[in-house]
Amino acid sequence: MDVIAYMANVGQQARAASRIIARADSGKKNAALLATATALDSGRETLLAENARDLEAGRANGLDAALLDRLELTPARIDAMIEGLKEVAALPDPVGEITDLNFRPSGIQVGKMRVPLGVVGIIYESRPNVTVDAASLCLKSGNATILRGGSEAIHSNQAIAAAIHQGLKEAGLPADVVQVIETTDRAAVGELITMEEYVDVIVPRGGKGLIERISNDARVAVIKHLDGICHVYIDDAADLEKAFNIAINAKTHRYGVCNAMETLVIAEPVAQELLPRLAQAYTDKGVELRGCEKSRAIVDAMIPATEEDWQTEHLAPVLSIKIVAGLDEAIDFINHYSSSHTESIVTEDYSRARRFLVEVDSSSVMVNASTRFADGFEYGLGAEIGISTDKIHVRGPVGLEGLTSQKWIVLGNGDIRE
Repeated sequence: MDVIAYMANVGQQARAASRIIARADSGKKNAALLATATALDSGRETLLAENARDLEAGRANGLDAALLDRLELTPARIDAMIEGLKEVAALPDPVGEITDLNFRPSGIQVGKMRVPLGVVGIIYESRPNVTVDAASLCLKSGNATILRGGSEAIHSNQAIAAAIHQGLKEAGLPADVVQVIETTDRAAVGELITMEEYVDVIVPRGGKGLIERISNDARVAVIKHLDGICHVYIDDAADLEKAFNIAINAKTHRYGVCNAMETLVIAEPVAQELLPRLAQAYTDKGVELRGCEKSRAIVDAMIPATEEDWQTEHLAPVLSIKIVAGLDEAIDFINHYSSSHTESIVTEDYSRARRFLVEVDSSSVMVNASTRFADGFEYGLGAEIGISTDKIHVRGPVGLEGLTSQKWIVLGNGDIRE
């Protein structure tokens, strides 16, 4: 296959399809989503058979158990994909929404209209369900999408693509609205991220290595986050029972997720009382503790924390602990080491909570809540296509609205500028 020619053709088709889906009404887009759900349901046997081919190849190629688990499609996971399509269909359509419409002294009205981004390229690894998640969100937000899944899921993704195309056809929309790359050649990724004439934005979903490569090599705008180095700060004005529960949940609810706490920051006045209890609870759950000098003076069983620990997203039962004098030092420490993902303060002091919200520079900042809530579903977005820690164009979980932009609109009545 001539990958360059193939990808250019995919890009041309996506650009043409983007103009059609951008003007499609909500009813037609929802019909496509629901018809896709029906196609997935009726095509379960084929989907499971194609997934079995991927799993067999994965085992032969030595994929580890964790990757095989992410790759596997079970009946329950197919149910979840179907339910996800229905949930996205039920979400409000952001496209065409007009806001901030005001009369100007000249007589014109000026406002903003929400519009699709155009063509969204999504690059991801392992999990075939991402194909459905990404396609549904892009479709509902009026975008054409080019999906490049991992080579290990090629058969599963093509089977899912067939169901999506059936759904689009039944709704009277072109199949090119959602294209799943058919080649496993890595050169396809290099082409996708440099096709500025056809692709408006790239969303990479996967490990840090993949995202770094895409960010470094792309000539198209990228929506991404590299690390989830999240902090919880326990203030000396905290309710210590709230603090205990939040600190335990933020770390141990799930370890391998980007919104898990990696560093616990504790105000010195409450550390002596709270830290031993927390340390025992973490130890009971198998969490390895790496502490600063002051932390180790209270709990000497901790491993000494290094500079690298403050800068590492462990994605594992490993927790760094830092004791600070108070709020000022906590904010400075967090802003220095944070990856701008999610930070939380536990405090009963309104003024300190307000300062934390204003001064901490991350995409999600919380008061008296676990960092595990940094998730599109929990935020009421219905679903998310990823999380962005960039300041432009969107920060935090990226849902339907994050896959749109705004344009200025002007309404007049024969007005001319004097």
